[in-house]
Amino acid sequence: MLSIFAITLLLGVLVGFLAGMLGIGGGLVIVPALVMLLPAFGIVPADQAIVVAIATSLASVIITATSSVAAHHRLENVPWNIASTVMVGAAVGAWAVGYLAHNIDAGVLQMIFGCAVLLLALRMLGSRAAVGKRPLPGKLPTMTISAVLGGVASLLGIGGGALFVPMLNYFSLDMRRAIGVAAASGIAIAIFGSLGYVVAGWQHYQLTDGFIGYIYMPAALGIVTTSVFTAPLGAKLVQHLPVLTIKRIFGIFMLLVSAKMILS
Repeated sequence: MLSIFAITLLLGVLVGFLAGMLGIGGGLVIVPALVMLLPAFGIVPADQAIVVAIATSLASVIITATSSVAAHHRLENVPWNIASTVMVGAAVGAWAVGYLAHNIDAGVLQMIFGCAVLLLALRMLGSRAAVGKRPLPGKLPTMTISAVLGGVASLLGIGGGALFVPMLNYFSLDMRRAIGVAAASGIAIAIFGSLGYVVAGWQHYQLTDGFIGYIYMPAALGIVTTSVFTAPLGAKLVQHLPVLTIKRIFGIFMLLVSAKMILS
């Protein structure tokens, strides 16, 4: 437990910075790392590592995303009238998928997700406009889209930024505010997704071994201990970058995400 805690302290530094800068929860860094670490230290068998890694990632995102949102709120990057609608939809999708995660074949969905992110990345990198021109749809359509994206994010253990930022930017929200709303949606995804994974995994792992359902607490605590300090730094950096530069950085990040999803 101490070894995992020490390693995840370092992991949290990177996770927090990315969460603040790009509005992501950090799961795209956390999940692959834990999939390797947990079996290596004999904590879970290799065939069970992915579910535990995803659940642990979501649990850590609760704190990381909250730190990121607080920083973006101070910088006036979170339009709460939009964020509240997105958060409700994301919460519904995240809870449903978290509860049913152990019955879902993640391989096919992971491939679909990877291809979708690749197309979004190419569109974002090819765009010369700082913001899309289509108006955001009404509350119900926005909530429905958010539920689908929140469910996919919960399945993959990510905060949702890789999905919500391109969607919101397409619907005329500038990159800074899209990142702020995505960070807020990450809180909803993390809380309700984690609850689903706790309920689903309660009978499989013991609290005395460091687990709450599928969540491995020593790793989650290690990540959040440092990520809460680096998330505000990433949020501040966004304020000083040109909008199109942020868009290009996010597009390159999404290319890496899609490659990982398609090839893994």
